[in-house]
Parts: sequence; structure tokens; C-alpha cells
Amino acid sequence: MPFKDLPDVAALRLTNLTVPGYLVGQSASLVAHSLTIVDGVISDAPAEAEVDMQGALALPCFVDMHTHLDKGHIWARQPNPDGTFDGAINAVGVDARANWNADDLRARMDFSLRCAYAHGTRAIRTHLDSHTPQDAITWPVFAEMRDTWAGRIALQAASLSSCDYIEEKDAFSATADLVAGTGGVLGTVTYPNPNIVAQISGFLAAATVRGLEADFHVDETLDPSVNTLRLIAAEVLASHFDAKVVVGHLCSLSTMDETEALHTLDLVAKAGLHVVSLPMCNLYLQDRHTGRTPRNRGITLVHEMKARGINVSFASDNTRDPFYAYGDMDMIEVLREATRIGHLDHADPDWCRTVLTNPAAACGFDAPSLAVGTPVDLVICNARSWNELFARPQSDRIVLRAGRAIDTTLPAYAELDHLMRTH
Repeated sequence: MPFKDLPDVAALRLTNLTVPGYLVGQSASLVAHSLTIVDGVISDAPAEAEVDMQGALALPCFVDMHTHLDKGHIWARQPNPDGTFDGAINAVGVDARANWNADDLRARMDFSLRCAYAHGTRAIRTHLDSHTPQDAITWPVFAEMRDTWAGRIALQAASLSSCDYIEEKDAFSATADLVAGTGGVLGTVTYPNPNIVAQISGFLAAATVRGLEADFHVDETLDPSVNTLRLIAAEVLASHFDAKVVVGHLCSLSTMDETEALHTLDLVAKAGLHVVSLPMCNLYLQDRHTGRTPRNRGITLVHEMKARGINVSFASDNTRDPFYAYGDMDMIEVLREATRIGHLDHADPDWCRTVLTNPAAACGFDAPSLAVGTPVDLVICNARSWNELFARPQSDRIVLRAGRAIDTTLPAYAELDHLMRTH
């Protein structure tokens, strides 16, 4: 970019930026904007120097609210044998039992965080596999990483275990206590079984007693008969659960009867649930059959949710592991692929909220802002429109943190080679 090297002055004004209109109180999707940087924050003070940004599109740094840092980058030693959901579950189980010690987790988490930071992410919620005894290994490493990365990426963690684990009362209580003691979010995976209603009720009760928010993996299947989402929403309402509840995936909504799907969404809206869609991972796993071209995308009903006022976000999900073989913790890629997969491009003009304001609200991270006094944490791209942004990878982006351009060099995969050796 002609403006790649910004002058090092005490008060710098960036003119002729392009920013999302909603961030500056305008209804248009994108608008022209200028801002002054003083001591790393947006200021109304006079500037010492100006740089014409030539219409470059600037977005606040991103919030990635559904990731799996503990699984990231194990593909080289434990790939998915057939690309299916069951293949992913089995492969991760094998790898976790063999390799997930503190040193392994620490190295892979840090690698993923360096990728996310270079791409312009400022806040992440990660799910952590949390059955005993793995939880006692993983959560202390996460707490260490949260401290190490403080000031660069704000980190949250949500436990991840099956809904059946709730019935292992002593083990589940110990995990929930560990989550509470580490300042985390209580999480589970729901699927149809004879005890599912009692499991959801017990899960929400455990969260209530400990003052925890809830985060569910829900209906990650294209089986139209599966609808545990409706049961979650109903139980949240019946129990008057008043902490934030996030529900992710919701793939079966895309294949079930339209009337049931929309009735379920009405209940989700009434319960005030936050939704996160993971389009890249779901596109990879869902409707995969050997020798057969997939017919369904697996993305949930984001347009219908948005129309009902449901808070919808998009996120990375898995990265180079058996659940998703690709990805790089790049939220521009996530929004670009969500736009293509979900046909967001000929819809409402403010879908960028789904990687900015919406996930921040769902997780309680600081809201993105371009107001005076807020830190200048921006991703600036050599693009002047959404079309130009999504047409290229934006590998030459500028990332400003506290008004300073950071090094956006990505870590080399070779750094992980010593962890990929199998014995």
C-alpha cells in the first residue's frame, strides 16, 4: 500500500478512510471518515501530520467468539480419515489421549493466537475439551495464556463436554467448579437422548449456582428430526435463567420443516439467545458422503434470525484439525466465506456487525467504537468497498493496535514440526 509506513508523530490524522456507517451514526453501509490518533486513542486534538488513506476500508479489530484453541493445528499428526463428523470426534479423541500435555497445548495455543493477532483479532472465546482428567491439564494452560496475551487479545474460555457428562454428577461438578474458579463459561454439547430435557435443566442449574454464563454446541447435524435448540430455549424461559446463553452451529434448522424451524426461531428470540454460526467448519463436515457431491451447506438460518432481532455472529471454529482441515484464525476470511455461503451480499448492508459488535455483546467484550477516547485498534485494507474487500485475501492489511502498526508476519508452520512427530 502507498500508505503502509505511517509517519511517527504525536498526533496523526488519517483522512479519507472508509468505515461501516453504523459505527459513526450513519445508515449507509460504508461512509467516508477521518480520525486523529493521539497517544494511541482517537482524539479531537489538532494533528501534526495527515495521511490520505485513499478510501482504504478500516474496520475495528475483530471478535472471534467460537474457536477451539486446544485442538488447533493437530492435522499433520492426526488428520480426519474420511472428513466426517464421526471421523473428527474419533481422531481428536485419539490425539488428546496421546498428546495433550501442557507443553503441547501451550505451543499450539500460542501459535493460533499469533495468527489471530497478526490478522487483526482483539478478543477470542475458545472452547476447551473438559472431561476429567483433561480439564485439570488444559484449564491452567489457558489461564497462563490469558495472562500472557493480556493487552493484545482478550481471552475467554468455555468448557466443552457432552450432555451425558452432566449425569456424572461428581465429575461434572468438579469441572464446573474449575470453570468458575478460572472465570470461564459453562459449556456443553446437546444431542437427542431420553434424558436431554433433564440434562439441559441440570446444566442451567449448575451454571446458575456458580453465576456462570452458558454456551451450547447445538444440533450440528443435517438430520431434520433433531431439534434440541427448541428444548434449550424452552428451558431457559421456564427456569428464568438470566445470564447470557450462546448457541452455536444449529445446522439441522436448514433441513427441518419450515414451520417447525421458524417456530423454533420465535422461541429463540423470546428466550434472548445469542447465536454463532460457523459456516466454514459446517460446510466442511456436513453432508459429506464418499463419492457423492454434497447437496447442503450446513449454514444455519441467519437471515431469518436477523429478521427476528436475534443476535447473530460468525466465528472461526476449528483450525487445521480433524473438524476443519483449513483456516488461519482470520476473521476477514470468515466474513468473506460467510458472505458467499450464506448469500449475505444481496441482503441487509450491516453484516459486518457479525464479527464486531454482535460477538462483543454476546460475550461481554468491549464494544467496537470509533468514538473519541477509544483505542485505535483497526484493520485497514487496500479496498474501498465490500466487493474489493472480499475479492482478495487482504494479505497486505495494516493492523493498528493502540495506534501503532504491528508486525503482521504470520508464524511458520515449521515451528510446530517437533510436535507433529508420531511415535
